[in-house]
Amino acid sequence: MISNAKIYGLVLSGGKSSRMGTDKGLIDYHGMPQREFLYHMLDQICERTFISIRADQTADIPSDMAVIVDEDQVKGPYNGLLSAHHQFPEVAWLVLACDLPLIDLEALNALLAERRPEMMATAFALKENPLPEPLCAIWEPKALQRSVSFLETGIGTCPRKFLINNPVHLVFPKNEKVLLNANSRAEYLEALNKLSTA
Repeated sequence: MISNAKIYGLVLSGGKSSRMGTDKGLIDYHGMPQREFLYHMLDQICERTFISIRADQTADIPSDMAVIVDEDQVKGPYNGLLSAHHQFPEVAWLVLACDLPLIDLEALNALLAERRPEMMATAFALKENPLPEPLCAIWEPKALQRSVSFLETGIGTCPRKFLINNPVHLVFPKNEKVLLNANSRAEYLEALNKLSTA
């Protein structure tokens, strides 16, 4: 059955950023904290948008931004994904991790244009290593419903592993640099360099 689910945007910003050594959602690549930049970008193309955060981050979010506080029922990125799904179980989620400093509106519009609601998800991937990017993807409601069963099996807690083992439509971005993950100081500097030469 093909889903006609609405698409909400979700910025995942509840991680501890241990490798970076500072909150990745607060890094300024574009004149504002990254999580706010991503929020405003998603808000242009999604019906509603939310920032996924830990309970101890609530005081730091601008009052005009909608948040979903992690329920802490699972570990890792699934914490934010399923917390959002529990609040709005009928919608699809365009999910962005806050460690994607080069993602842009053109790429996201291309991802939306390629959406395949009959699949579990529509995800970006790199041609050289065609694995789904679970945190730069559109998750259909049924994928998150089925993820609950996946987590209950104890096989693992990795969203990528779930997508690899389920029907996913892969989209290869025109400019692959948009998928640069900045999780370390070196990757942060690489992102700044690419932004300065864009």
